[in-house]
Amino acid sequence: MSLFEQLSNEMKNAMRAKDKPRLGVIRMALSAIKQAQIDGQKDVTDDDIIALITKMIKQRKESAAMYTDGGRPEQAASELAETVVLEEFLPQALTADEIKALIEQAIADTGAASMADMGKVMGVLKPKMQGRADLGQVSGQVRAALNA
Repeated sequence: MSLFEQLSNEMKNAMRAKDKPRLGVIRMALSAIKQAQIDGQKDVTDDDIIALITKMIKQRKESAAMYTDGGRPEQAASELAETVVLEEFLPQALTADEIKALIEQAIADTGAASMADMGKVMGVLKPKMQGRADLGQVSGQVRAALNA
């Protein structure tokens, strides 16, 4: 079952359960996917959907941090609740050991020797890790590995 079909089924389940907060988040995700289809004038793949959901999660976490800093904990809690629903549709996260192994493999495959090669390494890692690891943290680990 594709990720789009899974989202559609979960939307129906949320409607049956009358779970309005969950329903709203899933509808928002489906709307973003349909907008991406229209903008790109092509069908979206599961990888495209994972990238969209990852972006939405990142936006909500940033908003929650801003709400917390602004003294608005209710809105921050709402944003974080949305991230929990969205994270259900991402693939299982990679462990620290798996991330380290993928970084080492990518460095070996690209023949990277310095920071000048970081783009090559990240280009190899991004498709493998999209939605399964925080790419910001991964780039820090790649930077550390290339500087060592």
